[in-house]
Amino acid sequence: MAAWLDGRDPPAPPGLRNRLLELLPSDLPTVSEIPVQLLRAGQGLLITLLDGDCASRSAALDLLAADALVTYAFEVAADEPQSLDGHASSAMQMIAAAVAGER
Repeated sequence: MAAWLDGRDPPAPPGLRNRLLELLPSDLPTVSEIPVQLLRAGQGLLITLLDGDCASRSAALDLLAADALVTYAFEVAADEPQSLDGHASSAMQMIAAAVAGER
C-alpha cells in the first residue's frame, strides 16, 4: 500500500504517511478492495480511539489518520461512481457501530 499512498496528490505529510502505513496491510489489494481496506482500518482506529483517551493531545495524529483513511476511501470509490452509495452506506454503518460501542 506504500506505493498507492505515495501516489496521492498532494502527498500525506511524513508523520501521517508513516502512521497510515502502520495501519494498512502491506500488500496492495485490488482497486475495488482499496476503499474497503481503508474503511476497515479507519473503523479499527476509531474504535481504539474511542476506547482510550481520544480527547488528549496525544491522540491528534490518530484522529487525523482516521479522517485520512475515510477520506482516501471515498477518493478511491469516486473513481467508480456506481459504488459510492454502497461505500457511503458501509462507512456510515461502520462509524455508527464504532461510536455505539458495537465491537
